[in-house]
This record gives sequence, C-alpha cells and structure tokens, in this order.
Amino acid sequence: MTVPGRRSSTFSRLLRHGFTDPSAAERLLDLPELAALRDDPVLLDALGATADPDLALRGLVRLAEAQSDTERGTFITTLLSAKPFRDRLLGVLGASEALADHLVRHPRDWETLVTYEAVDLHPGVTEFEHGLAEASDPVALRVAYRRCLLGIAARDVCGTTDVAQTAAELADLATATLRAALALARAAEPADAAQCRLSVIAMGKCGGHELNYVSDVDVIFVGEPVEGADEAKALQAATRLASHLMRICSETTVEGTIWPVDANLRPEGRNGPLVRTLSSHLAYYQRWAKTWEFQALLKARPVAGDPELGSAYVDAVSPMVWQAAERENFVTDVQAMRRRVVDNIPVDRVDRELKLGPGGLRDVEFAVQLLQLVHGRSDATLHSGSTLDALAALAAGGYVGRADAAQLDEAYRFLRAMEHRIQLYRLRRTHLVPEGEEDLRRLGRSLGLRTDPVAALNKEWKRHASVVRRLHEKIFYRPLLDAVAQLAPGETRLSPKAAGQRLEALGYADPAAALRHLEALASGVSRKAAIQRTLLPVLLGWFADSADPDAGLLGFRRVSDALGKTPWYLRLLRDEGAAAENLARVLSAGRLAPDLLLRAPEAVAILGDPEGLRPRGRDHLEQEVLAAVGRADDAEQAVAAARGVRRRELFRTAAADLIDSYGTEDSPRTSDPGALVDRVGEAVTDLNAATIAGALRAAVRAEWGDELPTRFAVIGMGRFGGHELGYGSDADVLFVHEPREGVDEQEAARAANRVVTEMRRLLQVPTTDPPLLIDADLRPEGRSGPLVRTLASYGAYYRRWSLVWESQALLRAAPMAGDPDLGRRFIELIDPLRYPAEGLGEEAVREIRRLKARMESERLPRGADPTLHAKLGRGGLSDVEWTVQLLQMRHGWAEPGLRTTRTRAALFAAHAAGLIPTEEAQTLDEAWVLATRVRNAVMLVRGRPGDTFPSEPRELAAVGRYLGYAPGHVGEMVDDYRRITRRARAVVDELFYGA
Repeated sequence: MTVPGRRSSTFSRLLRHGFTDPSAAERLLDLPELAALRDDPVLLDALGATADPDLALRGLVRLAEAQSDTERGTFITTLLSAKPFRDRLLGVLGASEALADHLVRHPRDWETLVTYEAVDLHPGVTEFEHGLAEASDPVALRVAYRRCLLGIAARDVCGTTDVAQTAAELADLATATLRAALALARAAEPADAAQCRLSVIAMGKCGGHELNYVSDVDVIFVGEPVEGADEAKALQAATRLASHLMRICSETTVEGTIWPVDANLRPEGRNGPLVRTLSSHLAYYQRWAKTWEFQALLKARPVAGDPELGSAYVDAVSPMVWQAAERENFVTDVQAMRRRVVDNIPVDRVDRELKLGPGGLRDVEFAVQLLQLVHGRSDATLHSGSTLDALAALAAGGYVGRADAAQLDEAYRFLRAMEHRIQLYRLRRTHLVPEGEEDLRRLGRSLGLRTDPVAALNKEWKRHASVVRRLHEKIFYRPLLDAVAQLAPGETRLSPKAAGQRLEALGYADPAAALRHLEALASGVSRKAAIQRTLLPVLLGWFADSADPDAGLLGFRRVSDALGKTPWYLRLLRDEGAAAENLARVLSAGRLAPDLLLRAPEAVAILGDPEGLRPRGRDHLEQEVLAAVGRADDAEQAVAAARGVRRRELFRTAAADLIDSYGTEDSPRTSDPGALVDRVGEAVTDLNAATIAGALRAAVRAEWGDELPTRFAVIGMGRFGGHELGYGSDADVLFVHEPREGVDEQEAARAANRVVTEMRRLLQVPTTDPPLLIDADLRPEGRSGPLVRTLASYGAYYRRWSLVWESQALLRAAPMAGDPDLGRRFIELIDPLRYPAEGLGEEAVREIRRLKARMESERLPRGADPTLHAKLGRGGLSDVEWTVQLLQMRHGWAEPGLRTTRTRAALFAAHAAGLIPTEEAQTLDEAWVLATRVRNAVMLVRGRPGDTFPSEPRELAAVGRYLGYAPGHVGEMVDDYRRITRRARAVVDELFYGA
C-alpha cells in the first residue's frame, strides 16, 4: 500500500529507468495483458535501455492486446525467456512508432525477431529475396518489405550492425524489392516481358550501397529488344514494364507505400524517355551530359532485370565517369552545384537541415566524389560507390590526410546515424532535425546519449557539423601542401603526378609551377612556413574559384616574398578572417590590382581593415597629398609622393570593386552594378583631382614659391569633369588663368604655360607608379590653339567662334584644382553656352546629329565588332551620352536638374522631368552601366585600357566573373551585352535621331 502523498516505489523506479510519464506507465503495467510481465525484474531494465521507454511500453501493450488469446501466452513466454528477442523487440518499439503500427496490424510478425542465427545477423540480397518470395501482389510486397525492415531496424537499434552495415542492408533490401516488383510487373504483362530485355540500374544511395530507411530509390532503365523483335515496340514494352515497377513500389495502398522510385537522373531528366537503349545512353553521355551527370554515375550499379545488359551499361559508362575531371570548369561546376543546393534551402530550415545544409552529409559526399573523380582516372582503388569506403581508399592512397579522413569518417557516421533514427521513428522521408524536446530526447537516447540527451545531442551534432564545414573543402587542398612538405612518420604523400592532376582539375594551367610556388611558401620548419601551411589550403580554394588560379598563387608568392619578414603580414592573414579571402580575390582577378599592390606590398593592410576599402573623399586626399608635397625637397620628389598616394588609392578602389563584384563567403556580391560604377568613377576622379592639385602645388613652389604671378585653375572635362573616370581613363582638362593685379599679361601667360608643361612632365616621369596622362585637346581650336588661356580669352573665343560640339563638350566642365574663385567664374562664363536660353535651335540639333553619325562611321576601329564596342558601338557609352547631352542642351535652361556633369544624374533628372519614359530611361541606364563596367573589367583584367571584350579565353572568363557570370557562361555574357545594348540603341534612335 502506498502512503498518501508519497510516490510508490514503482513510480520512482520508472523515473530512474527513463520514463517521462511514470503515472501513465504504472497504469499500463497494471493492465491484465501484461499481468505475467508485471513482476519480471528485467522488464524495466529492458524498457529503460530503449530510446523512448514510454513509447516502447505503449507499443508493447498494443502488441500484446493485438495477440489472439491463444497466441498471447506464447508471445509473453518468449518475451520473458529470450533476452535477445526482448532487446530487439523493445528496441524497435522504443525507436519506431511506424514499425509498432505494423506489428499491431500483423501481430504474428514479432516472430521474425526471434531467430538469432549467424545468417540472420548479416543478411544479404539472397536472404531478403527469400523474405519477399511469397508476395504475389503490391500489398503483400509491402507487408513482406516491412517484415524484413523489422529485422534491419532491430539489428540497428541493438548495435548488432553499425551505420554503414545498416545502410548496406537497406540497399540490399531495396535491390530485392526492385527485383520482386519487376517480377510482378512481368507476370502482369507477359507479352511485354517477352519482347524486351530490361535492366534496372541503381543510382544515388541505393547504387552506393548506403541507403536510408526512407529515401527515394534513384534508378535508370536500360532496354533492348530480344532477338528478332522490333526496337521501337520493344522499347514501348520496356517502358510499360518500368512504369509498372515504379507504381508497384511508389503507390499508396492499405499498407502504405514502400518508397518512391525516381528515374529523374536519366538522360534529359523528366523530359527524356523513361527507357533507352544502351547505344542511346552512350550517345547522350558522349555529346550532351553535364558534369553532375558523370558525378551521379559514380554510384551506378545494376540491381534488377537483365544482368548482362546491366553489366554492359556500367562497363560502357565507367570510362566516361573517370574522364569527367578533364572537362573544362570541372571543379567549379561541382562546387557551384553544391552552392546551389545550399542556396535553395529555405532560410528557416537551413540550421536544421542534416543532409543538405552547411556541414551536412552532402558536404562530405561532394568532397569525396570530387577527389574520386580527379584521382580515379589513374587509381582504380578509388572506384567505389560507397562514401565511407571511398574515403578510406583516399586516405590509404595519400589523397586525403589520415587524421582528416578519420575525423570526416566519424562525423559522417554520426550524422548518418542521426538521419537513420529521425526517419525510423515514423518511417517518413525527412532530413530535418526535430525541434520538439520529446523528439530530441528520443533521438539523443537512441544514439547512446543518456545523460542530458538533448544538450548532449546538440553539442555532438554541432561539433561534427563544424568538423565537416572545416574539412570538406580543405581536404581537397591540404594534401597538395603535404606533397611538398615534411610529413610525419607513417603518413602517405600525394605523388607529384597526383598533385598535378588535382591542380589541373582546379584550373591551374601550369601545375608544375604551382607546385614550385607551394614548395617555396610552405616547406621548412619555420613559424612562417607553419602559418602558410595553415593558410594555403583555404587560399588555394579561393584561387581556384577565379578565372586565373595560376596568377593568384604567383601573386601570393610574390607578396609573401616581399612581406614575409614583416611581423604583421601573416598574422593579418591568419587572424583577420576577411583579409586572406580579400587578398585571394584581388590577386586572382586580373593584372591591374596585383601590379599596384606589388609596387608597394604594405598596402595589403587595407584588406584587413573593415573601413580600409571605403574610398577616401576629395578633401581627405587633397589634404594628404598637399602635406606630402610640402614635406618634399624638390618638385620631382613631391609629385612622386603624390603619385604614391594615387597608386595606393587606385589599389583601394580596385580591390573594393573586385571584392564587391565577386562577393565573399561572409558577404554576397553587390546586387547594384550602378552603385559600383558610381563609386569607382567618384573615387578615381577624386584621387586624380588630388594628384593634379599636388602636381600644381609642386610646380608652383619649385619656381615661384607660394604664389604664381597669375591665378590658375584646372577645369575637368569629359569623364573627369563628369566624375565618371575608369581605371584606364586619361584626365581631360582645360587650363585657365587670370593675371594678378600689376602683373604683365605676357609674364602671366609665360608662367601659366611653364606651370602646365611642368605639371604634365612631373605626372609622366617614369617611376614605379602609374603615370597620370593629361589631355587638353578639348580646348578652343584643339591642338592648334594655345594650351592655356585667360578667362577673358575664353570668353572672347566662345562668343565669336564657338561651335556646337564645343558647347556640348562644356556640359562636362567642372573645376578640379587651383583657384576655386577662378574655376567658379569659368563655369558662370560657359553656362549660357551649354544651357542655351530657350534651348537649341533645329539647325544646332541637326548639326549634333550629323556629328554623331559621322563619328559612328569614322571613329570605330577597323575590324571592331560594332555590337561589342563599349564606347563607340551600338547602344554603348557614346550613344547614351550623346542622347542625354542633347536633352541637357535642349531643356537644361528650364530644368535645373539637368544642369549636372554626370550622365546618370542627368538621365534621372530627364526622367523626373517627364522627358524620358521610365522604361526607356532604365534601358539607357542599364546599357551605360554595363558598358562602363566592361571597360573597367578589361582594365582590371588586362592591366591596360580596352573598349571590347578580350579574345584570350582566360581574360574573357575573368571579365565574366567580374560581371557576375559563373565559369563556362561567357557566351551568355556576350549575348546579354548584345541584347541590352540593342535595346538601348532602339531608344537612342527614337530619342536622339527622332526615328
């Protein structure tokens, strides 16, 4: 008798044995069906050993109640007397509600768990075929399948088999089931069966002998006519048989379903025929197949139907699988596919996604398959469909470090065990870790985590996922370093041939040179070499994710050689997460940024500062430049300092542009290309203006001290005045002066001309820094006119001689350096010319149109493709700018927003004023931004200016990456450019030419 207010001893024992609802458990144990078990001393121990004692007890009660009166005694007696049976049955009941449901529907199936012979411990396809042999229809097949599944689950939850053996048994059961389903289909359609040979090829996890409890079974069907049969009719018959097989396995009946049979990995996927002949398969793979299709064929295995045809299929496709790594962009294709999988996971699920999420099962599988495909060309030991077997073979061959392989093996086994137990509970296809406390507790206990199972499960899961995230890409690169480094005793080295294969697969054009760079960077026992060995596996991956990995690695070696002895360099790359990736992006994206960096490698520090990539403003730059000029001993030293600032700022601008265009692991690529164009244009304009201001100060100070005999201003023109300079642009300018009071005009003119001559010389003196070319050809009378004029002279010329094209050119005029008051008065002088009162007359409009038409026919370089020339081609910069400038000259007098030197700002103002419809404005803006980015990309990639896409494949690919196109998509980039600029030209024809 229990004292009121005190718990019974049974209640306390139930709590100690892991029951979460002891009161309910007490009531269940008191039921008459369990009367014989109630006092059994080992029953509670057996229940407490299960994943969910409450669930196991409820299932036991249901199963006992389902027994007939005559059978119940036998069931209870067996449960009491046979410990192996008791552990198996209760283990299944405590882990799987779905299998408990099956046992209740089929009360005699518990007997399958009683047998405990050697063959029963490790059954294969033959044993499973025997278990399914009596199934004569789809419903009976489902019952027999579940009966076999009971045994697999029992061995799994009791620890008789490990996770790899369980997965292999599930694959063997699937094989036997496919054979039984095909036999049922043949029996139902004997005429079809007589016409054709049909083979079922298992793919995916079934093919790899590593199936889940509930998973699609991926297959490919191969068919051939029997001798003398018509091929077309035979294929139709084979298709009917294959479809019937799929329905037998997939359709829901009173006994539920088995699993979906998925044939979407076949050639052309869902759009292709369900069954093909062997020759049709081969023709497709030889001509049309994508990289991922060969990756999928790694696991191809004939499992049902005609064995000779199945073997012929695998023998025929196998050589193609092991040549896949020779395909262009092989590694990037595989990695891009992996990224697409992650990107498609709903945000609210990504942290619970066990299979597809970062650090999940798919990361291990992709990494292993990638290495298999690269090295399986020359090493047949890697030809395995099983992830764990392949991983072991990779470690044995030295393709993966042993410690890394051991960690991945452990993590993969743990994650697969989690996946198995999650699916086993309700026999539902899912890869999501549950959120409920009860579910997590059951899951943790099922994995042997009995002390605080929820916390322990989360800790172990996160630990293993972290290992996978850290290693899944590094294992591809780290052995490359081991190939050139000293290894610990017992470690196996990657051979030079294998290292070369791997580098070649990564996209390195000169694997031998890459290995020499790695040896120079990572060999030895110094602390510097140790840090490099830590950094390089990650850096190699980032270099590989570019159009020119060779250039990235070479640049990194040169920067490291230059800065290797500075204490901060490697520490910056190791400790500042963004710095190393930013450096990798910059070094492998083209020539300009690395060239700028290598002239002063200490600028790499910019890449580790969160604010380091932000452009400095005009005032800040001018202050720094003028201070440096003031400290210099002579004019050449002064301008050398100013050009040094310009070089550093050019690098800062180019690095920020590249990093934002490529994106990094922590921040995606910028989605607004117009913002990138504006930022580059503003930054390059500011730094060029500051450099010119410094050159002007240096030239004046060298001869005249603090004050020139004449006021002097530099007026920016063209892209310089429009704040739209690119990396390779000259600085178009006008020079204006005004003699100071009491100074002779001729003396003032001589001083102004000497200053201009000296400025241009200083800015072009050969040094390690890039020159700044000043172009004054837009001045009155062009090259025939004086280089410098007084403000009054400009006024007289413009009043008397100015042509309409000169007024158009003045739309871009803006003061850039020198006397600000003189610059302001120059702008006041020219405003009536560029924004004429009441707008342009018709004759002037016709003249501008004639000039534009003549320029199109005369200035385009011979042989250039007019559809791809960014400056002068169809819908390019010139088309858009002349259209906008015509609107400015016609309407600027009435619309203040049009009075700007910037093309995009004027275009937006014209739209706001109702002068351009929304769609046309967007079309012009898109084309102008794209053409500007193409010019910037060409300069970044080639290190010299250009107006057309490069012809060299690597350079073209690098331009594509900068513009946001994945490897292998340069054709799409060129097509997009033509399409966008074609639409822009249609708008130009309408708005500019009035067509």
